[in-house]
Amino acid sequence: MDALGLIAGTLTTIAFVPQLIKVWNSKSAKDISYVMFILFIIGIILWEFYGWGIHSLPVIFFNIITFILGLAILILKFIFDKKES
Repeated sequence: MDALGLIAGTLTTIAFVPQLIKVWNSKSAKDISYVMFILFIIGIILWEFYGWGIHSLPVIFFNIITFILGLAILILKFIFDKKES
């Protein structure tokens, strides 16, 4: 079952990489919703607690990476929105 979790975690985590690259290259995140990413990050934090509670390495590992990617996008949005205003 951990193999399935590793595959799922890999795919859902990698899904954020193109968005992060796009935001970085375009230096714009105007179409990204603050509310969506804040709720997403809160959800990732809760998944992380859940992963620790059930001692699931795939849940723990991939939610840490996804948290970092999501937070990076949110930080870039804040930076680029400040520059545009």
